[in-house]
Amino acid sequence: MNITPRSFGLSKSRITYFELCPKRLWLSVHRPELAETDEGAEARFAAGHEVGAAACALLPGGVMVEAEPDLSAALATTKALLESGHEDPIFEATFQHDGVLVRVDILEPNGIGGWHMAEVKSSTKPKDYHVNDLATQVWVAREAGVPIESAAIRHLDTDFVLEGDGSLEGLFFDSDLTSNIKDRVETRAEVVAAARETLAGEEPSILPGSHCDGLPCNFAAYCEGALPPGPQWPVTVLPYGGGNNWLRRGVEDLFEIDPTMLTNPTHQRVYQATVTGEPDHNVEGARTAMADWCFPRTWLDFETIAFAIPRWVGTRPYQQVPFQFSAHVEAEDGSLQHHEFLSLDGADPRRACAEALVTMIPSSGAVVAYNAGFEKSRLRELSEFFPDLADDLNSIIDRVADLLPVTRANWYHRDQRGSWSIKAVLPTVAPDLDYSELEVKDGGNAQAAYLEAISPTTTDDRRAALDAALRAYCGRDTEAMIVLARHLTQN
Repeated sequence: MNITPRSFGLSKSRITYFELCPKRLWLSVHRPELAETDEGAEARFAAGHEVGAAACALLPGGVMVEAEPDLSAALATTKALLESGHEDPIFEATFQHDGVLVRVDILEPNGIGGWHMAEVKSSTKPKDYHVNDLATQVWVAREAGVPIESAAIRHLDTDFVLEGDGSLEGLFFDSDLTSNIKDRVETRAEVVAAARETLAGEEPSILPGSHCDGLPCNFAAYCEGALPPGPQWPVTVLPYGGGNNWLRRGVEDLFEIDPTMLTNPTHQRVYQATVTGEPDHNVEGARTAMADWCFPRTWLDFETIAFAIPRWVGTRPYQQVPFQFSAHVEAEDGSLQHHEFLSLDGADPRRACAEALVTMIPSSGAVVAYNAGFEKSRLRELSEFFPDLADDLNSIIDRVADLLPVTRANWYHRDQRGSWSIKAVLPTVAPDLDYSELEVKDGGNAQAAYLEAISPTTTDDRRAALDAALRAYCGRDTEAMIVLARHLTQN
């Protein structure tokens, strides 16, 4: 049976999929069972829902259009509101044109007979696919007879600081895109026709590429499975984009490049270690780099939570707030003492964390972190918010040393495959210190565990299990740094 293109209903999301990748649209309609949910999808959805609710709450008097019992009811409700001369904000206003149905986050009357459209996003600035989303919404609404005079992406404002519990005035900023979307609105009909043509045909033959770098795609694994087997050691293991020039020349295999053309010393090291199978290890370089790291050395690692909507006074959208740290204090004779802090009661953890840092970290000696800029930023934020602890916290900041650049300069094993993240390096020096057996395996898991632990629906037993899992993970990070540093300085 032949399928006519118009038989496929389209939405804003489906059109966005098409503009990012026609194959993604086709798979979402014809082969949805191939989709795989990524780990962060649930958290992103929850953040988006929370942000959307907050945007509506800031507009008292607004009316929510419910899709009950179905979207036909939402269309009818929206039409009735507009025809009755409604003069307050409308949430989830629903429109349809040429088989494309959209639900607009916020419509606000502009006071002169027209409407301002705002698409609410949990990001801190518009993204390109947001612009296409907005263009689709404006096109459908205007074609449905609604005078949309202006349109914006309403996103979180990173300058906002929560000054009082629940006071969210100023949380959002409208990036007005009325003029930016003009050409895109005018071409929506053509885009819609092309999308329907794609859906009426066979699966598009599109291989993974740069178009996959935008919105996370649930079909990535399926598409990557269609790629021909690549070389065991592709040129892309050269860090900092070092393989791109070779790819442009048609060279994919690292073993096929001319090493005399490698001018970057790091690329040379990666190449040599990969083709020989011998790690690049500069013991003297590592010893020299760590020579002035005075004892007692404190090996420090934070775990943080970043809420889209700030929950605690003095915090900004997506500010990384430390709720946990691990600190292994190493004496000159190699003996270790482990200190740790973890807050899982859901209250603002910053004061308790800052006090624990001041109490548990010695007043002298190096404080070592991996990619230490992150730890220094968290310490600086605590110092600025708690002036009575500033001297002690600033003393810690002044003593922070970074193990990452030392590792990058003095160690490379080909199994790192171009990465110096601690989880890439650790298996090459201490495979027994594996994260795979831990319940919490990475920072994303740690944030998810924190959110679960502070939920009022979490049982005491489960919270205790999460407490233990978080302590095991954060402690593993600081233990790993010690093991790595010792490996770097030994023959």
